[in-house]
Amino acid sequence: MDAAEHSVLPDVLQPGLALVFCGTAAGRRSAADRAYYAHPGNLFWRALFEAGLTPRRLAPAEFARLPGYGIGLTDLAKHHVGNDAELPRDAFDVPALLGKIATFQPQRLAFTSKHAARAVLGHAVDYGLQGETLGSTRLFVLPSPSGQARGHWDLAPWRGLAMSMRPC
Repeated sequence: MDAAEHSVLPDVLQPGLALVFCGTAAGRRSAADRAYYAHPGNLFWRALFEAGLTPRRLAPAEFARLPGYGIGLTDLAKHHVGNDAELPRDAFDVPALLGKIATFQPQRLAFTSKHAARAVLGHAVDYGLQGETLGSTRLFVLPSPSGQARGHWDLAPWRGLAMSMRPC
């Protein structure tokens, strides 16, 4: 069987995407609903709309529509469910993510938490556009939309991401 068949949530990836969001792992509600960022306390879908990345607020069940807006989705831990602290040490498959980005070459890869970005880049990061790239893909770090990270929530970096996507 193909590894994708065992993924908690399917990747939403294709060539030509302007933006791919990368989280750490599906939460329990997302796994149960088979939809990205499905917990009612998660701000992902609201942030997409309020930042101007989608023309309306999508429901989690509509995640497969994102490529129509030039957006894709993936996670570092495709085969595990839960909060970051619950995941096994080897849950994050960084080489797989790097391979996906090399294959699909989106314009931007936005990590939906500093934890995800640190796992891939190997060093501390700040929110916003990063100085390094993965090939031609520019990297952006966002505050986690998870309800559990509410104390770090700030829509401004999400708006910054949307602004960085607009042609000059």
